[in-house]
This record gives sequence, structure tokens and C-alpha cells, in this order.
Amino acid sequence: MITLYGAGAGFGLPEISPYVTKTEVQLKMAGLGYIKVQARPDESPKGQMPFIDAGGVRIADSTFIRGYIERTYGVDFDEGLDAAQRAQAWAIERMMENHLCWTLVAERWLDPENFAKGPARFFDGAPEAVREMVLDEVRRNVRAVGIGRHTDLEVVALAVRSLAAVSTLLGDKPYLFGSRPCGADATVFGVLAGILTPFFTGEIRRRAEGFGNLVAYVDRLMAQFYPEFAWDLEASVRAPVAA
Repeated sequence: MITLYGAGAGFGLPEISPYVTKTEVQLKMAGLGYIKVQARPDESPKGQMPFIDAGGVRIADSTFIRGYIERTYGVDFDEGLDAAQRAQAWAIERMMENHLCWTLVAERWLDPENFAKGPARFFDGAPEAVREMVLDEVRRNVRAVGIGRHTDLEVVALAVRSLAAVSTLLGDKPYLFGSRPCGADATVFGVLAGILTPFFTGEIRRRAEGFGNLVAYVDRLMAQFYPEFAWDLEASVRAPVAA
């Protein structure tokens, strides 16, 4: 039995971390039994989420977890894709994880309102005397990353360009490459759900809601992989969103 360690439900999502969501959806795609346990990043072999324990073998990082699953259990998440499509799937994953996801981080961590009701709660257990200092430090660390150095308008512009790209690639297909999901669908779904969650407000979320096929895609995959989760994006789309 595989144990998946993640952040847990929160922020209007069945899993807070898009990277944990990616791994969990891939486990579901593979039909592998697993249990999920809430953990902290400092418990991971690499200090990041997700990580898994498979019979005493611990693997961290969603991409390396995927490779382990494919090698160990004979799974090919890209079955049916030709060489060009596999290359495109890799490029899409890198755009989503290493670019678009960081705009999500900026909207959660650098917007004062979003930060106060979301990520700041991770530090509620810190001693009160040092809590504000800790919060200031983690936000400085986020700003130090490439995306965090840009202005708000520049971050939105970068996010919209990636949203438009994945929207164009998806088109009117149910999944990225046709009628069945591939490994990259788990990545795209995790990041887009994180952007579209009604829990947070912001211009990136508002712009994402303007891509109807992406909204429908997240709704579709949420119903498929988390049918027990109450996801009411339609109501949030109708509601006003603060810029």
C-alpha cells in the first residue's frame, strides 16, 4: 500500500498543493490503492511536498514519484501518445509547474488579503513573539523567486499568456490529447484548480474564469477524480471578484 503525504484539504480544494494534487490524481489514474496522510514539508526527504512511502521506499517530488510509479507498477501515463505528443506533454507540464504555478503562489502569498486568510494560517502554531517576523521572512522568500520580483500587472500578464496557451492546446477536447487523460492532465488540473478556487480573489483568478474551456475542464476532472468533494465553481464565477 502506498502512503501519500500531502498538505490536506483546504482553501476550497480537496488538496491545498497543486503538486500533491498531481500525484494523487495520477495514483487514481493508475488505479493504485493508497492512503493519504497530512504531513509537513520538513518531514519530506527533500523538504517539499508531496512524498510517498511505498513499502519503506520514500520518494519525494511529484515528477520523480511519477517515474517511480511507472517503473515499479508498469504504468504508462502517456499510453497512446506518439513521440511528439509526449514531448508536448512534458513542455506543458514545465509551463504549468515552473511558470504558471508561481503566479498562483504570488496571488496567494503576496496579496495581503489572500495571505492573511490562507497561507498565513500555516504559521498559527509559531510563538506569538516571533510570528510576524516569520511571516515577513517567508513572504520575502516568495518575492525573491523570479515571478515574485515582477509588478502585479506583469505577473498577471505572464499568467494570462500561459492560460491562453493551455486553453488553445486544450481546445474543445475533454483532455489535453483527446478522449483519455494523460499524466500532464493531472498537472494542468492541479494548477488550474488552485487558481480557480473560490477561496481566493484576484485578477489572475478573474482572468482564468474568462477561459470557458479551462473552467469546464476543471469542473470535469474534479467530478471525475474527486466526486465526493463539493466544488461549486459556477457560483463563484457569478460572484464579483476583487481586482
